[in-house]
Amino acid sequence: MKVKGVNLGNWLVLEKWMNPALFAGTDAEDEYWLPRRLDPAVYEARIRMHRSEYITERDFVTISSWGFNTVRIPVPYFIFGDRKPFIGCIEELDRAFAWAEKYGIKILIDLHSVPDSQNGSDNGGLSGVCKWAQEPEEVSFVLDLLEKLAERYGHRPGLWGIQPLNEPATPEIYKLFDFEHRYPAVDPKMAEGNAPVSWEFLYQFYLDAYERMRPHLAEDKVILFHDGFDIHHWKDFFANADLKNVALDTHQYLMMAEMFGCEQTVDGYLHYIREHYAKDMEEVQQYVDVYCGEWCLFNSLATGKDTHGGQSVLNGEQGGSGEGEVFTPEEKRKIYLPIAKAQLEAWGKGSGFFYWSYKLLTDTVNTPGWIGWDSWDLGRCVDFGWFPLDTLKDM
Repeated sequence: MKVKGVNLGNWLVLEKWMNPALFAGTDAEDEYWLPRRLDPAVYEARIRMHRSEYITERDFVTISSWGFNTVRIPVPYFIFGDRKPFIGCIEELDRAFAWAEKYGIKILIDLHSVPDSQNGSDNGGLSGVCKWAQEPEEVSFVLDLLEKLAERYGHRPGLWGIQPLNEPATPEIYKLFDFEHRYPAVDPKMAEGNAPVSWEFLYQFYLDAYERMRPHLAEDKVILFHDGFDIHHWKDFFANADLKNVALDTHQYLMMAEMFGCEQTVDGYLHYIREHYAKDMEEVQQYVDVYCGEWCLFNSLATGKDTHGGQSVLNGEQGGSGEGEVFTPEEKRKIYLPIAKAQLEAWGKGSGFFYWSYKLLTDTVNTPGWIGWDSWDLGRCVDFGWFPLDTLKDM
């Protein structure tokens, strides 16, 4: 079965840019600082309201009706409610499994954040800090957490698999993205000792996670390893380890391709997709099942300016001319649709994909600087005719 999936991003793991209203009245930029900037009662009310409304049963009906068969659900390290001041969310995940099993959808549980972060970005829960891999007690905590998740869901019919860690920043990508400057730490002392996740640590952590989870999982459940932003770094790992039903996850965004020199034209994107994405997927698929766990249609061309790897909003820059859309709706469709088809074809060279993300609540019309960012929202892409559901059904 080809996985045709979508991420339920910003539901159980918050990202401010996807729902700025949750952070209103605070200077918090990430999930760590939000409860530390709000009265506890206000924080709890906001979080519980958000979780109850952001994803509901109806969303699983919609996702199934579009032809998708899997969802990737990012979860935080405090999912079981044992890390104050955060509020656990295991009940929400339980409900998601009931919905998924009702409507014929599988779930990939993705551990998206860990204490003191594995990458230093806002999606890791704590901006500007990357120290988790250096803290044995916290690594042990995460392994215990993964085992508890495997025990709880390992034989549920709705489980497709578990991903033990999202986007660990290995040395090369840590340097390229310059996480400490891109996402400054609120408390500089917390950032002292920051370091990327070494390959040696990552290999061993994955083996340890596998050993803890596999005994609790039914044979058909997948353990999915993120590639640390280097899809070609894994052949020896899989060849030398005796692992059952494991797979590789790679995240490929056009804004990253632009950082690697991809020309910001439709032809430039199509060339990059065919020469890099498709060929890489086909090559790696020869020795392990490979999935593109995150991708979308966002690109600088459609925003009307170079976003410098998606940093234009972070830097307070305006999208396009700063006065409105650069392209007509039909012109935008002519940008997005061929790019969507080409990427779907590329992911078809592997074992499947998960779009990032199902929805976002960012107001791209009334908020300056957000032109083009609606392409992160799968629902809008479907409604605008940018995402070809007919192509999806043929995969």
